[in-house]
Amino acid sequence: MAKMPDSLRAELEAANLMTAFEQRPPYQRNDYLHWIERARHPETRRKRINQMIDELTKGGIYMGMQ
Repeated sequence: MAKMPDSLRAELEAANLMTAFEQRPPYQRNDYLHWIERARHPETRRKRINQMIDELTKGGIYMGMQ
């Protein structure tokens, strides 16, 4: 399992989404973390974090798929 950066953990906790993240299957959590980690530009990283937060908020969506 990929290690979650402290800044991302703080952001999920502030949005009350840490539980939603932890309830995802391990492969989804790992995919999200690696996907965010692989971003080469800060703008891309931000976009990916925003997508993950949106999907965790809505539920039932994973990497743009329902």
